[in-house]
Amino acid sequence: MFSLAFLVFLFTCFTVALSATSWTANPFNPASIPLAVRSPYFSAWLNQGEGTALNAAWPTFWTGGIVGWAGFAKVDGVAYNWLGDPGIPGVNFTKTTQKSFEFTSTQSIFVMTAGPVDLTITFLSPVEPSNLVNQSFPFSYLSVSAASNDGNDHSVQVYADISAEWVSGDDSLQVQWTTSTGATIAHQVQLSIQEPFTEINDRAQCKWGCLPCYAKCKYIRLVQVTAPFELSSPAPQDDSVTFQTGQDIVVRAQFINHGALPNAQDSNFRGVSANWPVFALARDLGKVNSASTSATAVFAVGHVRDPAVQYITADNGVQQRSSLFMSQASPIYSAITTFLSDYDNALARARAFDAQVNQDAAKVSTDYAAVVALAIRQVFGAIELTVSKTSSGDFNTSDIMVFMKELSTGGAVNTADVIFPAWPLFLYINPAMGKQLLQPLLAYQATGQYPNPWAAHDVGHSYPNATGHNDGKDLALPVEETGNMLIMTLSYTQRTNDTSLVTAYYDLLDRWAQYLVQNSLNPPNQLSTDVFAGSLANQTNLAIKGIIGIKAMSEIAAIAGDSAKSASYSATASKYAQEWEQLAMSSDGTHLTLSYGNSSSWGLKYNLYADKLLGTNIFPQSIFDLETKWYSTRANTYGVPLDTRNTYSKPDWQMWTAALVSDNTVRDTLITSVLKYASDGLNARPLPDLYDTVNGTALSTQARPVVGGHLALLALQSKTAIAPSNSSIGSSGSSSTTPTSPGSSGTPDGSSPGTTTSTNSTEPSQNKPNSVHASSRRRDRLAVLFGAVSMAAFVIA
Repeated sequence: MFSLAFLVFLFTCFTVALSATSWTANPFNPASIPLAVRSPYFSAWLNQGEGTALNAAWPTFWTGGIVGWAGFAKVDGVAYNWLGDPGIPGVNFTKTTQKSFEFTSTQSIFVMTAGPVDLTITFLSPVEPSNLVNQSFPFSYLSVSAASNDGNDHSVQVYADISAEWVSGDDSLQVQWTTSTGATIAHQVQLSIQEPFTEINDRAQCKWGCLPCYAKCKYIRLVQVTAPFELSSPAPQDDSVTFQTGQDIVVRAQFINHGALPNAQDSNFRGVSANWPVFALARDLGKVNSASTSATAVFAVGHVRDPAVQYITADNGVQQRSSLFMSQASPIYSAITTFLSDYDNALARARAFDAQVNQDAAKVSTDYAAVVALAIRQVFGAIELTVSKTSSGDFNTSDIMVFMKELSTGGAVNTADVIFPAWPLFLYINPAMGKQLLQPLLAYQATGQYPNPWAAHDVGHSYPNATGHNDGKDLALPVEETGNMLIMTLSYTQRTNDTSLVTAYYDLLDRWAQYLVQNSLNPPNQLSTDVFAGSLANQTNLAIKGIIGIKAMSEIAAIAGDSAKSASYSATASKYAQEWEQLAMSSDGTHLTLSYGNSSSWGLKYNLYADKLLGTNIFPQSIFDLETKWYSTRANTYGVPLDTRNTYSKPDWQMWTAALVSDNTVRDTLITSVLKYASDGLNARPLPDLYDTVNGTALSTQARPVVGGHLALLALQSKTAIAPSNSSIGSSGSSSTTPTSPGSSGTPDGSSPGTTTSTNSTEPSQNKPNSVHASSRRRDRLAVLFGAVSMAAFVIA
């Protein structure tokens, strides 16, 4: 592995200063910045449009609903606000000044000036490709480093709170909370009345206790672990750490006026918006002087549900599935303490991951590296890694499934044509997660309960209910989904040499291929993945997918040792490709049409990418060259339209097209157009994937995982994933710490909050986003976990 210092220097994204903002941005200022993004229900963003500072707006859920998260600091008795946009009547405080902003694949980093002290505020949502347990943790880190900017000593206190808005999508609902005190301070907040496997405004409404055991929902509490942090012995009392629960303006005013909290609890349970209850912690960092001895507070935020997903079984029953990390960390409290104690290692792993992605993407261009970095957390914010239990109640870690929510466009579970555009990300980062995404679809349809001869659109209408479509009335995209499943199955098998999907589901795959043989060359009037464009017969691009799907089945049959079917499918695919070229060509031979016979029509033939990805070479190079030349004259300000029916386009399909064109100038035009769209600040929401190429205005989507398609060039460029394909649970070692059951890590005896243990820890000083210092850093940890459907954890390090 590269040394950390070397990895830092590998990060070479360019820096830009945008006229709409007063700070520098590296690599650019996205319209929405990921803050804490790790699952469909744990997703906090800063929607900044053309330029909103971290302390000029409230963080929001991916839907746009506010999740109250406030941060203050006191410097030499003067109060500064660094997070959120609170108003406190009759109380004076100053806004910090944002100096710079930077993002990587895993981090969003702000530098803000609070008078004579600079604060470096880092939001870290780890991406753990080599350790699936770590990846399944529904927690993120927030660190706040304080360093003198004038060389003098300064007294600094840090404060953060989270409101009950994190608990529900309905602010009128009543919440209740408890606070445990002692060596550990724990705040727990939850809805008073809740239901499992239900949502309000895309927010989970899970139940704490009182449910039948099969549907029990466990909650993480707001937990504070006082310094020094040591898992093997009780944490001492530390009067520099204080807490309070109560009305937002009352609690925040207390800190602003006094620099500490009174360790007081509010027992008046009420609605989320009734005098806005908040749950706060404060820490006195003492004297801060030069940057080399900066003090840092590390906060962790998260969201836990158990069970996480319900999944249909072969007998039309329902299986309850838990988050994967719970198989290695029980009780939950040991998971969060281990997560927090792993901060140093997690940060080192994140920096290594960021540097590797940047190094690989920058081989294409710095513009491409920027587009890739923005996409990665958005994809992982839509998935959850789960594990089943045996009949005896033990976790079955050989049965890992990944579930994806179709964010903002219906909420379906594991939509095949949403996984498909995101597929390059999984091939590049860890194909094992791709396999585990396909498994719920394949296993369900192999039971025979799904009645249609083509592949299903999804495995459930409404996340987290993966309860199938035994009536066959899911959204019908027959050629689309069938081609998708065959292409993804083969590409996973090719990338990993793991033939288990082929072995387990060969008959199902063969049945699907037979449907494609009947319907691919002349696709009926049906929908493709671009549902918003409507149905159309004889779609040229859809036929491409079907033909490649048939060829993929030929390769699958060969892997399975079925040489006769392999030869038959191969011959059919070759015959269809030749006939397709005649049907799809415009009358003047300058381009391929949108649909057969309509020479005035055209569109992006992004499905040709699969021919490159699989190496099937079913279509001649002349087709790729023809389309490349055509696209070279079709770009608007923000890219090439999807087709002639409208001026809108999709960034994922443009990146797929960039990966298949044969001219780097055309490739770079597509990449730069997507970067311009992402950076122009016209759409203050997590990157929408449907927008007008003329004016850059986004249409009706946001936060969708399809932006994993931005990694299309990386998936072609690198045939070896960042993580090995067998990364199923996790690895040991100092660079990859995996939570384990009590007795080995976490609380040694599996104790509950109030008997927390702690250990001394040091880490390199970090006073700039991408710099490492050998000097020591004062370290205190504060963990805060919000229970109920929403859980947040704060740590001060």
